[in-house]
Amino acid sequence: MVLLAGCDRSKYIVLDPKGPVGHEELRLIIISVILCAVVIIPVIGIFVYIAIRYRDTPDNKAPYQPEWADSKVLEVIWWGIPVVIVAILGVFTAKTTLNLTKPPVKDVKPIVIQVTSLDWKWMFTYPDKKIATVNYAEIPAGVPVQFVLTSSGTMNSFWVPQLGGQEYTMPGMSMGLWLQADKTGEYFGSGANFTGKGFAHMQFRVKSVTQENFNKWADSVKKNSPALTNQGYKNLEKPGLEKELSFSSYPKGLYEDIVNKHGGTYMDHMNHMGDSSSMSDMKKDDKSMSGMDMEHNK
Repeated sequence: MVLLAGCDRSKYIVLDPKGPVGHEELRLIIISVILCAVVIIPVIGIFVYIAIRYRDTPDNKAPYQPEWADSKVLEVIWWGIPVVIVAILGVFTAKTTLNLTKPPVKDVKPIVIQVTSLDWKWMFTYPDKKIATVNYAEIPAGVPVQFVLTSSGTMNSFWVPQLGGQEYTMPGMSMGLWLQADKTGEYFGSGANFTGKGFAHMQFRVKSVTQENFNKWADSVKKNSPALTNQGYKNLEKPGLEKELSFSSYPKGLYEDIVNKHGGTYMDHMNHMGDSSSMSDMKKDDKSMSGMDMEHNK
């Protein structure tokens, strides 16, 4: 009973994914564990066997070979098996990594949410809806979401364990992370990079709702919430904790200004940043990424 009590996956949110990205990463975790077990379990077994078989006892019949130097067969085994395992793991990792750079589904129009990490709070801006929130984000279920990430100070890491892996937020850079929630629900999110005394409280929630309720929520925020002004943003930038907030609007180009303020004008950003582009622009950018990469390498 004590051992079975630990089998509830809902208590271990990384192992309880609620979206296609999370499922893909869980599959990679399981493959990695199996491949590691292929090495670890035999090594432990051999260790126990050798400790018992060759221990120094009066009745030990093991042959004494003081001049033994090496064995080509054993060398091939204990070097060959790890090489094969690393190669297999590398193939699966590369395949998964490439898959996660694309929208989880192709037949649904994605949305963009801009994310800025502050000390010690998270700001979300919706370029299509022209609204903003602090310490919570609402998304439509079954719709791919491209979280576009930056930082207005200390480097951090954006993480929603049940939806997918983490991605760094860095000053002067715009990073991209595709996530999607399959069903409605509320998911825990947090910063995963130590950023000072308020780090432990730097948490947020992601609420997945139906498309209809998402539109209603956005309209409600637009009608009933105050506007985020330049001065209001400057206040948010100051180190400190903050409760959940909603804003009916925010200064035009705020996300781009945050990126550029920290040196972003000198970077080639491969991710759609929002305010100045439409969703069709984002799709064109995605198609041209490979060509841009080649040009950048030159």
